[in-house]
Amino acid sequence: LGELDILEERRQSGDLSHALRTFSPQPYKEKPPCSASDLSKRTLESQYLQYVFKEIATESSLSMEEVKEDARLLLEEMSQNLQLGFIRLMGYTLSKVFKRLYTNIYVNMEGLNMLQQAIQESPVILMPTHRSYIDFLIISYVLFTYDIPVPVIAAGLPLAGMKLVGEILRRSGAFFIRRSIGSDKLYWAVLSEYVKTIVRTGFAPLEFFVEGLRSRTLKSVPPKLGMMHMVLEPYFKGEVFDITLVPISISYDRVLEESLLAHELLGIPKPKETTKGLFKATKVLQEDYGCMHVNFGQPLSVRELCQGKINRSQYNLTPRQVKTSYLKHLVTLTVFRIQEEGSYISPWSLMACVLLQCPTSTLTERGMVWSELKDRTLWLKKLALRFGAHLRWPEQVSDQNVLLSMVALHHSIVAHKGDRVCLVREEVPIRKHRLSAEEEVNRTAVAMLMLASYRNQSLHIFLRPAMLATVIQVTKSTQRDELFTFFCFLKEILSNEFIFVPGKSTQDFEEACFLMKDCGAILFSPEEVTVTEAGQEVVSFLCAFIQPFIRSYQVMNTYVILVCYYTTNKNNISEKEFHLAVRSFVVKLILSGELQTYEALSSDIQKNVLSALRTLGSLLELEKIFTHSLLLTS
Repeated sequence: LGELDILEERRQSGDLSHALRTFSPQPYKEKPPCSASDLSKRTLESQYLQYVFKEIATESSLSMEEVKEDARLLLEEMSQNLQLGFIRLMGYTLSKVFKRLYTNIYVNMEGLNMLQQAIQESPVILMPTHRSYIDFLIISYVLFTYDIPVPVIAAGLPLAGMKLVGEILRRSGAFFIRRSIGSDKLYWAVLSEYVKTIVRTGFAPLEFFVEGLRSRTLKSVPPKLGMMHMVLEPYFKGEVFDITLVPISISYDRVLEESLLAHELLGIPKPKETTKGLFKATKVLQEDYGCMHVNFGQPLSVRELCQGKINRSQYNLTPRQVKTSYLKHLVTLTVFRIQEEGSYISPWSLMACVLLQCPTSTLTERGMVWSELKDRTLWLKKLALRFGAHLRWPEQVSDQNVLLSMVALHHSIVAHKGDRVCLVREEVPIRKHRLSAEEEVNRTAVAMLMLASYRNQSLHIFLRPAMLATVIQVTKSTQRDELFTFFCFLKEILSNEFIFVPGKSTQDFEEACFLMKDCGAILFSPEEVTVTEAGQEVVSFLCAFIQPFIRSYQVMNTYVILVCYYTTNKNNISEKEFHLAVRSFVVKLILSGELQTYEALSSDIQKNVLSALRTLGSLLELEKIFTHSLLLTS
């Protein structure tokens, strides 16, 4: 079974008839009769919460009744109120919206059929990638379209505060979680028990984003394990026979919030979610966002994944001591890799890879020669396919027209002028004074960060070979052991930037060697790795591919060393002040011509470098990284 475009039928038949048709999904076979209000009642009456209520009443000056009332109010704030009438309303509205925004929305029917079967057999957890607000809506729309039980969805509490919209979302299955819970014992207890009750009863498939917030860089970010602990606990405690995890990949030709995400990376706060803001954003309906792919991955049995790895009887005695490291391993090794394998790469992502290897000054002034961009992209297409990429490359259309259509789709980033492609910088309102040099840098940075985000859609394809290519170039060695040692060192530095499975360095290295050998770039034996003459072009591209990350880390390391050695009040600098100071430092380097990497302005990279330095610890280690970074950029 291949992919189907779910918008094709919507364009041929009425949206109202689609929304009002008979909806008779097959639910979990052991699901008891249970409404949304029954779910809340079961949660509050659970043995676990009664125990927590007593604990809190003992520890505080509150009575049991006051604690119970607080819990009831918290549950009222967070709980969903799933109703078929509102699902139909969402189905009708989204049909209209999606037909305006997207040319096609492709769904893999084999994965969808496996999901339909899994939902009947055990509680199901849906785990989509999170790159856009659309992720929150598309899964429910697809399941409603194919007569599959719609999910209840973990959402951020600010969405609940949107007038009218918040209530529609709640009645369409959203339950709302505070973004910052801290050490609020009662909130943690009510939330976890509510989630576990959903899973235990099989009330509906439960959907949450394992990455937490949207990825502002369109690449995978480290998982947040709090919700993962909650959804798996009923299995660990023997309350359900099995739980099924379903990784879902959502791929976009063009992301709705591309400009907003770039501005956030430059330190401009995200606008508050409001109904007024939503209506103001309706101008996006006038734009074309190309295609979307929704890929439902192979369902994963938690029972099979944990077989021989976690002792459930031992967990029952000490539930809080479940191996967090194993959970992280489970998520990264299985869920993230299936999400990556199921994602589609558009021609634009490959074009972004090529454009980012062109000097920024060339892109902003003369532009890159079209024929060069085309030839390099087609060369890269062949390499990506050899590396196992899932490319969405339209058939029966010439390569020239495919690439031209991508440039037209992304007119907010690039423009085709004559025989060249130039970077499009943000328009600025008419003003009395010219923009400052720093403001001009930020104008360019917005477009460059958008380009970088689309390049990141290809990251999982090229990352490991790019690390190997960098190691080969830096060490100038052919000794396999030496290359592996430096590969592990580079992986340690970048462990906050990219998703790696702990303890799998050998497999990552072997995978990189295999891919580069398969494309003819290297020859390797148990002792040696050598680059072929034909492989020089591949090694050069791969080194340039990962270079912006390494250069950004070098700049950050330089700044941190300067702060550590020459600043007396370094312990009094807040994180916000630190990011502002780093950004100012990077802007000066760009203006002086010492730095071409605009990604060093990204707040995400800055946070990741700080995390890496905290992990690696001492200044001695920091200097070691700095020294190697100099080598990497030499």
